[in-house]
Amino acid sequence: MRVRALYLSGFALLFAIPAAAQSSRPYTETGVTDVQFIRVKPGHFEEYMAFLAGPYKQQMEAEKKAGVITGWAVFQSDNRDEDDWNIALTTDYKNMAALDNLRDRQDPISNQVYGSMDKSNAAMVKRSEMREIVGNRLLRQLTIK
Repeated sequence: MRVRALYLSGFALLFAIPAAAQSSRPYTETGVTDVQFIRVKPGHFEEYMAFLAGPYKQQMEAEKKAGVITGWAVFQSDNRDEDDWNIALTTDYKNMAALDNLRDRQDPISNQVYGSMDKSNAAMVKRSEMREIVGNRLLRQLTIK
């Protein structure tokens, strides 16, 4: 009986050490933000803003309502040169797992907003006339304890 108690306490200790090590970090990993850096082509700023205020906003709000995303935002910046970005689009997710099979949850919403996948693809081609994607970053939020 005594050997069994020692065995069980040693087994429990194996699980306690990793848990203690994790809890000693001064932060926790929380949300994820995808940042897309956009360069709006000259003469297309207002047209692109109208797209963001229309179908883009519809898509983002529907995804938020469905729990696919937790938030979204649009930021403007002066570009440093003609190759730099001037609009940043952010999309917030609960965690990294929220990115698994993301398109499977987004496509039905996109079909509601645009009417079909073909219309959604045609809108994507139209957007390429207004803007270029300069880059993308995936940020992991660290919440300080």
